[in-house]
Amino acid sequence: MKQTSIIGIIAALLIVAAGGYWWMTNQQAPNIGKLSGTIEIDGSSTVFPITQAVAEEFQKINPDVKINVGISGTGGGFKRFTKGETDISDASRPISTSEVDLAKTNKISYIELKIALDGIAVVVHPKNTWVDYLTTTELKKIWQANSTVTKWSDVRAGWPDQPIHLYGPGTDSGTFDYFTEVINGKTKSSRADFTASEDDNILVQGISGDPNSLGYFGYAYYIENKAKLKDVPIDSGSGPVAPNDSTITSNTYKPLSRPLFIYVNSASLKRAEVKAFVEFYMVNGEALVHEVGYTPLSAQVYKDNLSTIKNLP
Repeated sequence: MKQTSIIGIIAALLIVAAGGYWWMTNQQAPNIGKLSGTIEIDGSSTVFPITQAVAEEFQKINPDVKINVGISGTGGGFKRFTKGETDISDASRPISTSEVDLAKTNKISYIELKIALDGIAVVVHPKNTWVDYLTTTELKKIWQANSTVTKWSDVRAGWPDQPIHLYGPGTDSGTFDYFTEVINGKTKSSRADFTASEDDNILVQGISGDPNSLGYFGYAYYIENKAKLKDVPIDSGSGPVAPNDSTITSNTYKPLSRPLFIYVNSASLKRAEVKAFVEFYMVNGEALVHEVGYTPLSAQVYKDNLSTIKNLP
């Protein structure tokens, strides 16, 4: 091989590296740089940072593909997805029976792909010096429907006789669904007198500015804002456990560890830009999931997901 050819290959590789993540397989993806079109994505604010990171890297090598990523919450995303309004739905919980039925009614077929693990972080203001941990029983006492907890002293004897201000995901959020199911015993069963938002950044702002606050949202948002928040270890019966990559992966941070998903419209996958994007997601997902603060699945899961996509008729 001529020296000029070798130099050319090295230069091309450097250009690709500078442009972002690449297809980490021995097989070059089809039509890279030649794709166009629009991909509509909506759903979980928890999954949003992962999908947004993937979209940004994908667009570096496919600048003519427009990718819209919304954050209407898992439930809000499924409402659109099951009507055929979006190509991909980000979800922090599995699709529900009623959502499956709606998809069938509207003749929407899809595939489910696990893309990461996440813990739900319970957090307080950094000036909160009395909360060293919370039990799942105490969490239920605080958050259950018709809760009478209005002050910190109502939660545990010896804690301050100060008001407790609550912040949490809105009712369209998959995080809300999961938390209420595992803590309160029933999905969507919760007290209503708290500051709610499907946008976790709004919850971060509220808690970080309120010394009497307590709230919950996806672990990655805590990691991103840990300088202005304090995480609360959770005791489900075996002692307090704080969320981190290790405790989330091993499910010792229980019951607040969970998988995250994307759902892909099967008809949309027949479009070159959507298929290329989802393949790119699986090939680069492990690295990008970790980069944005989530816990990756095993490499084999992403490989299996990729095989599923490639083998679809």
